[in-house]
Amino acid sequence: MLLTVAVIGPAHALKGEVRLDVRTDDPEGRLAPGSVLPVEPAIGPAAAGSLTVSRLRFDGHRWFAAFVEATDRTAAESLRGVELLVEAEAEEPEDDAWYAHELVGLRAIQLLPGGSVRELGEVSGLEPGVAQDRLLVRTPQGQEVRVPFVEQLVPEINPDAGTVVIDPPGGLFPGVGEPEEAR
Repeated sequence: MLLTVAVIGPAHALKGEVRLDVRTDDPEGRLAPGSVLPVEPAIGPAAAGSLTVSRLRFDGHRWFAAFVEATDRTAAESLRGVELLVEAEAEEPEDDAWYAHELVGLRAIQLLPGGSVRELGEVSGLEPGVAQDRLLVRTPQGQEVRVPFVEQLVPEINPDAGTVVIDPPGGLFPGVGEPEEAR
């Protein structure tokens, strides 16, 4: 299975460098110079279906890369929105590490006192964030709720049972609890 490690952003400077929206905790390993990465969609300089990293750097805030196939700003700009992919590793992930494809489709529930369960919706995605990722939950009414993906709010994930337990603060989900400001 292919997983997205970065999404190419806007061109930077004149020599084909682009800004990256990194989606991995090991950009230096996954995007090392010389790495040949499959891409989606295969367009412009990436029409062959892959890109070769020629340079990778971090400026203290953002990641930038250059590719063998895109040596000027025009070619680099045509890569905007292209996803850089890697094959999922066969090794076991960490206990608290989850890929989006493992979570999408799970029922989001809240455990109530007395052992009853409240249906909150269904996990529709995982949105990367700076401080923490956000679990996207589509409610039965069709609204999308972004839940910070931290242990205090998402204490249990059980793929075998098909559930994600969420302990939302009041007001996070429509009609669930009282918003903090109202207290």
